[in-house]
Amino acid sequence: MKWRWLAGSVILAVIVTMLAGCSSLIGNPARMEQTDASKVLTIGTTADIESFDPHNNNNTASEAVLVNMFDYLLKNDNDQKKVPVLATSWEQTDDNTWRFKLRQGVKFHNGDPFTAADVKYTFERIAKDTSLKQNIYFKNIAEVRVIDHYTVDIVTDGPEPLLLNRLSKMGAGILPSHYIDTNGMAAFLNHPVGTGPYQFGQWIKDDRVELVRNDNYFGSKPKWNKVVFRAIPDSASRVSELMAGNIDIATGVPSTDIERIQHTDGKAIVKTPIQRVLQIILRMSEGSPTANPKVREAMDLAIDKQHLVNTVAGGTGIVTRTSVTPGNFGANVSLYKQSLYNLPRAKQLLQEAGYRSGGPAITLSVFSPYKPYAEAISTMLDQAGFKTTLDVLEPSVFSERYSSKSFKEAFMIGIGNSLFDASNNFNRYLKSEAAGETDYNNPQTERLLQAAAINMDTVSREKQYQQVQQILAEDRPAIYLFQMEGIYGIDHRVTFKPRKDEMFYVDEITTSS
Repeated sequence: MKWRWLAGSVILAVIVTMLAGCSSLIGNPARMEQTDASKVLTIGTTADIESFDPHNNNNTASEAVLVNMFDYLLKNDNDQKKVPVLATSWEQTDDNTWRFKLRQGVKFHNGDPFTAADVKYTFERIAKDTSLKQNIYFKNIAEVRVIDHYTVDIVTDGPEPLLLNRLSKMGAGILPSHYIDTNGMAAFLNHPVGTGPYQFGQWIKDDRVELVRNDNYFGSKPKWNKVVFRAIPDSASRVSELMAGNIDIATGVPSTDIERIQHTDGKAIVKTPIQRVLQIILRMSEGSPTANPKVREAMDLAIDKQHLVNTVAGGTGIVTRTSVTPGNFGANVSLYKQSLYNLPRAKQLLQEAGYRSGGPAITLSVFSPYKPYAEAISTMLDQAGFKTTLDVLEPSVFSERYSSKSFKEAFMIGIGNSLFDASNNFNRYLKSEAAGETDYNNPQTERLLQAAAINMDTVSREKQYQQVQQILAEDRPAIYLFQMEGIYGIDHRVTFKPRKDEMFYVDEITTSS
């Protein structure tokens, strides 16, 4: 059976790594000329980008910037419907093959024409290079066949129920094959080139990314002359910059600052539930105290999740025992809005685990924006009998530990879901992926995850992921805390409606005047 999609017109978290081999300032100063201040948009973010390689980033903070430079074949609108970008139509010709018709007349920022060769280069690179952070999401692509200059077949090595989801998320940004073949990847990283509505201006690492309008964009004329993404990890500093009028939008506003911003002339708060779930991931390696299931259960029962939401989060959040929230394929709603807080039982579990005179020593690593949550959780754990050490890290250090899987017993992280599918959250618990991080290994979970990955029947596939969530809720390789809300402070000169996926498609942001 052939399925055909013909779409209409083109409609953070938060971790960061260092970019090896790049200077702290890259760009073309000549491009950063003086411009009308009313046409400059400045966004204060929690973290800098990892790099300008869309295939080698793994956090929302990076993707939220890069989506303005690198187009996808298709993307999600605000309702998560697929809309065309560099592809104008697509159809599934058999279980393993999708055919895409490409948009003609598109040029990269350096003037090179966009063709099927760029699609082939992009997806065969990310599918074959296992060193790339996004490889895990695209490794099932076996081949990209060029039919003609503006037609490609993407062939997978088996049934792939999520190909369209993958092509509209982080990692699917189209690269300029001729430019990279001619100049090399190092040159590309120093002066990146995409097809998007905004092009590279300059990058001052750990400070800001500046993008400038692409006057040759194939779609609607870009609304801003320049867009500045300022990396301001400290939340108090972000809010201060908003209040001083130095930024238009501040991400990740703490609950303690909401009222102050709301009562300041010319400022406002906007918020929306997002895909991100705050969680604690636990090491189950032999010899670790968290290898003991009673210890993991005691941690879960010692944490009063609703108290965290009511106090530290200022009431913005929904407690959960799963990281797949409603609105994502495969959500198990029986685990949503659920918490098992029971301090007496947590103390009893530690005794049953053999800790009668002193609880287990736990190091909880967290990157700085989540410090208030970690401090509250540390107090709760210690009340149950744990001996908790907080390890508060700057974003770059946290990212290095995350990439190298070198945390001790536990680390806290907010994980989003750009796929809008349960697989995005749970493939980390496949034995091969869990090795070195959680070392989780449950044969039943493994079978279900492997089967769901190639299951083209949506009904049975959904049940597989719901069963996985039930197992993980009992095994506890992670303790899920609550679904977060995106809280943004804005200047009244801009109109901004936050997206659930936390992206900043900057042309969706307009001036209020």
